[in-house]
Amino acid sequence: MNKRIHVRRWLLVFVGAWLVWAVALAGPEQDRQAFVEYFQQRFPQVPMSEYANGVYAIDEDARAQWREIEEFPPYEFALEEGENAWKKGPGGGTTYAACFQADPADIRPHYPAFDARAGQVETLETALNRCRLEQGAEALAYDSEEMIALTAYLAYLSRGRPLQVAVPQDEPRALAAYESGKQFYYSKRGQLNFSCYDCHVISAGQYVRADRLGPSLGQPTHFPVYRSKLGQVISLHQRFHGCVRDVRAKPFELQGEEFRNLEYFLTYMSNGLEINGPGARK
Repeated sequence: MNKRIHVRRWLLVFVGAWLVWAVALAGPEQDRQAFVEYFQQRFPQVPMSEYANGVYAIDEDARAQWREIEEFPPYEFALEEGENAWKKGPGGGTTYAACFQADPADIRPHYPAFDARAGQVETLETALNRCRLEQGAEALAYDSEEMIALTAYLAYLSRGRPLQVAVPQDEPRALAAYESGKQFYYSKRGQLNFSCYDCHVISAGQYVRADRLGPSLGQPTHFPVYRSKLGQVISLHQRFHGCVRDVRAKPFELQGEEFRNLEYFLTYMSNGLEINGPGARK
């Protein structure tokens, strides 16, 4: 038994090393295909669509508990607040819908996006604040209840729609932002010397104390999420902040360039998976 475990661990290291090598030499779409192939080989029993459910795709016990929680979703209050905030608009006599000029249900699938005018990645949160500033309203704090409620509401409207994040191949700045996010993802940091890749690719499915580490594939689909241990809904960047802190490194600013580029890379890796946010996690 011990020999089998030892061989399996070395196999995971080998396949993981192949993934790092493959993405180092590839463009965004080749990266995504290698990413997907890795998880299909790692968890051959898991249908591709199930990765939208995060760790519940690979943990049956946790999945059963999650289904019970979803009967009375703890994030419903955020959906109500988000709907009210969306209808109220940013001020100045206009609406958020006028800023985005799109069906509200079709907004979330296209973020984050590269903003050629600003020369940087724009997330859904920064887009909402840009709308507010253009209408003379104050920007919302990125960890505020109103901002998180707005993104939860838009995610809910988009349930069942696939992520469609674009990295324009004719825009060098977009490719540079994507590569910056990829570098962040694979770089080790903190006193524990861990990277996102170490926990959510190589160690996906393994236990950390009593919890399994979820796969990176599909992680952005269900944010924002209600965290039971926190008793509140949090954003993807707040989860990034917590991960960086947990490896004993200094976290970056919410919606700062580092986290926006990381979100750009990570979301592109999950292109095609259906949005099912907001989610519920421990």
